[in-house]
Amino acid sequence: MVYFEINKLGFNCGTSKSTCPRYPKQCMACLKRKLREMGFELDSSLEVFELDSYERHLQVERESIWRKFLDVLNIRHVLIMDKDSGLKLLNYSISGTGLDSDLLSGFIQANITFSESEDVAQNGAKYMKNPQFYEFQYQNFNILLKNGEFVRLCLILDHRASDSMRSDVLKFMREYEELFHDEITTFQSSGVFKADNMEEYLIDTFNIKLVFPMSLAQNIPPNELEEINSNQIQKAILTLANEFLASKAFFYINNLLNRVKQIVNLESNVILYEIYKLIEKNIIITTNLESVMSNLEMQQEAKTEQITKYKPISSILVDSPEIEDLDIEGMSALSASKLTKELFKKGKNAEKTLAYQVASKEYKKALYIAREFNLKNEISKISQMIMDLENKEKQLELEFMLEAGENAEKSEDYINSINYYQKALKILEDFLIFNINDSRIKKLKKKIIKLRSEI
Repeated sequence: MVYFEINKLGFNCGTSKSTCPRYPKQCMACLKRKLREMGFELDSSLEVFELDSYERHLQVERESIWRKFLDVLNIRHVLIMDKDSGLKLLNYSISGTGLDSDLLSGFIQANITFSESEDVAQNGAKYMKNPQFYEFQYQNFNILLKNGEFVRLCLILDHRASDSMRSDVLKFMREYEELFHDEITTFQSSGVFKADNMEEYLIDTFNIKLVFPMSLAQNIPPNELEEINSNQIQKAILTLANEFLASKAFFYINNLLNRVKQIVNLESNVILYEIYKLIEKNIIITTNLESVMSNLEMQQEAKTEQITKYKPISSILVDSPEIEDLDIEGMSALSASKLTKELFKKGKNAEKTLAYQVASKEYKKALYIAREFNLKNEISKISQMIMDLENKEKQLELEFMLEAGENAEKSEDYINSINYYQKALKILEDFLIFNINDSRIKKLKKKIIKLRSEI
């Protein structure tokens, strides 16, 4: 039998390749005839692929998801306007381009009115019309506009729209006017428009969530986790996503994609396909924009307050909230010297027990007091201790990364192994305590190359 994929739907034509005299030249014409007989309406957005194997099916799906991603990266702003009046029904910004939507909608309405009477350009706008779309250029953007029966959909893009985006626009307009018909007719009669779920429908149709801030589900079912761990790429994606979340409350798909590419030499559409599968399973989820903004504002306010309060202190101390607990107002130089020595001693004792974080806090408190009272001998001594401590911490971190990389390599978890080795390499290359000719650098680079070839 010959199997086809039609706009992501499978279709078995019921005829064997070996016995069909029309295969393969007449397949498209035969397929369209059968679809029309079944009652389907066909248009230019029809996409048909013959599926020779699972690999071909997988390739088609990867390419489809990759096109979706490129399309959503291309969209900057979306306007939906009443066709007769030009009034906005939806004004949705994706990338914060700073466009004046009133000016833009007026520009579009004027050009459409003018262009429908004469196919000429006005005010330097490049205009092109085909049976289904209008296309303009506005400032540095490309505009794709589709007329429906009642409304106009306008996409403001960085580049000209792809064929897949045009297909999505046609689908959106067909379904949109049917889904929101009552709201549109109410608006036309009363001037009042309200459709609470319109944004959600727009986001789903054009896959806009692919550019939203992302997070991970709090709980992953054991069967899902087992499946992820059996897939090297998905397992690495989950590990790297957690690394992003260790420093921020969210991450972006594009950043995650690029990070995986730094580790392993795979095509972008292969990596994105695995990310998309995790999104479909609700392992990777969109995070609340208001929570993200609130978190960022709180962090910025706290940092600004610290910088203002401890302006004379070096950056190493500005980022150390533990010094806020110190009360040195009215303290004499003798008392300051005594307290500095006590803190220094605490730091030394903590360092001996390998409690490096505790030691670091005590040293930083001591350095803060020493600088406030200009205790020169103590400043030099404590600064050196802090530097030595940081070197020890980096050495421990290096050893951990090397060991983790080796364990992952033994388990044939090559992507995570490369990730750990790359981090170890960065420690070796970025810190002056290590010699640039250190043999470990060459060894790690060779290992990474070898592991990439294994994937």
